[in-house]
Parts: sequence; C-alpha cells; structure tokens
Amino acid sequence: MSHRDIWMVGDLQGCCRSLETLMRHPDITAGDDPRFWFAGDLVNRGPDSLRTLRSVIALGDRAVSVLGNHDLHLLGIAAGLRKVGKSDTFDEILNAPDAEALLDWIRHCPLAHYEHGHLMVHAGVLPQWSVADTLELAAEVQKDLRAPDWRQRLQTMYGNEPSQWRDDLDQEDRRRIVINALTRLRMCDAQGRMEFRHKLAPTEQDWNDSGLLPWYDAPGRRTRDEATIVFGHWSTLGLLMRPDVICLDTGCVWGRSLTAVRLGDRKVVQVDCTDQAGADC
Repeated sequence: MSHRDIWMVGDLQGCCRSLETLMRHPDITAGDDPRFWFAGDLVNRGPDSLRTLRSVIALGDRAVSVLGNHDLHLLGIAAGLRKVGKSDTFDEILNAPDAEALLDWIRHCPLAHYEHGHLMVHAGVLPQWSVADTLELAAEVQKDLRAPDWRQRLQTMYGNEPSQWRDDLDQEDRRRIVINALTRLRMCDAQGRMEFRHKLAPTEQDWNDSGLLPWYDAPGRRTRDEATIVFGHWSTLGLLMRPDVICLDTGCVWGRSLTAVRLGDRKVVQVDCTDQAGADC
C-alpha cells in the first residue's frame, strides 16, 4: 500500500466551508500529499454547490469521487430529464460560464472505486454481486455517462423497477438497477429486493414488520468477505465502522458533522457543520 494517506470523506452536498475546515485539520495536513476519496453527493441542498465542486476538482488526481444520487440528479436536470426542485441548489453550477466543463467532469466520475481492499460506492451493493461484478456493472453505466449522446442514454435512468437483480435484464433495466443500487439503496429484503421509501436508521422492527434489513446485512452478500464496502448516502445511520462496511454520511448538510476516515488505520476526523444547515437544506 502507498505511504500516502488516503482519507475517505462523507457526503459534502454543497457544504464548502465544512470541507475547507476539514482540509485544514492538523491530522490531515500532517500527511505527505494525502489523497481523498469522496463518497458522492458533492452537490445539492447545501449553500455552496459550485464552490464545493470546484474545490474537489482542484485536487486533481489526489481526489476520486464516486457518483451519488444528487450528482446524477444534476446531470438529469442538465439533460432536460428533470426539473429543478425547491430544495435543489444547482443554479450556480448550471449558470456558470464553464457549466459544460463542470458537467463533463461529473460525468467522468466513477460509480464504484476499488483500491487496497476497499470498495467505495455512494449507497450500496446488491447481495448477488461480487466486487468484480460491481466494478463491471459500474463500468457499463460509466460508459453510457461518458458517451457523446449521454443525455439520450439517461432517459431511462429513473424509476424503481426492476427492484431485484436478474442476469437476463435488458440493457435499460440493467442500467436502471445498477444506478439505483449504487446510488440509492439503503434497505432490501432477504432476496435482495430493493425498497426505497425507508430513510431512517434500521431497526429490528423493520425486519419484524416488513422483512427489510440494511443491504449490508443481506444473507449471502458476496462482497462480505471480499472487501470493506465504504459508502455514504444514509445520514440517519451516521458513522458506522465494521470490518466489512464503513458508512461516512454524518449529516453535514443537516447541521451535524462532516466525517473523514483514514484508510490505513481508521483514524476518524470530524468537523462541526452547525453553520451549514439552512432553510434550503
């Protein structure tokens, strides 16, 4: 493993001041040219999506960011497939003089990143998928996003069906289920059927009442013994650190904290985000 520190960072969602505070933390600045993995949702709902995006882009090859559902929502709006919602904070990006270049940068972000035994995605991984499967399926969607006709290819991105993986899915259904799993998944049933309404932290009652459990506890999950899965997306779950999974979303945009975890030793750095929460968040 490289001697350069790698810091895995939770959802930013346009909270640039918190990112700047995190980057000045002595545990982070003490490292020799550290690298950063961002768990997606760089933008939206927070007060400064444009500056946050520019800050991450400025890190160059020191940063990798996987795509989150809010990042894809921005692309969907830019493609004319979605309308700007009342809580969206995309205007500065869409109206920037270099908007097309910013969108191109987002389009070229991966949906999954694997390195040093850790697989980062924004939301989750279906139990039927191995690490190799996940990377292969992510690459299929990445190819669509990076194509010249990406706007047309995204037209079938939206929808909750199919909710369960099958090897014989057609191309459009395959694209949709991969995007949903990697950027929206929280809960599923024992067969890996996804459920998208549940946003609270999981409880035993969820299983008793509806047969739902967090995706990472699905029986027979193939990635369990292959890699540590690093994800964000689930602010009500908060910081979770187990041998097999790390959740990094600690609700910065909701006025809680922004979290970074150092890959080598799981050192945790958190900064307070109280001043980032606002009416638009």
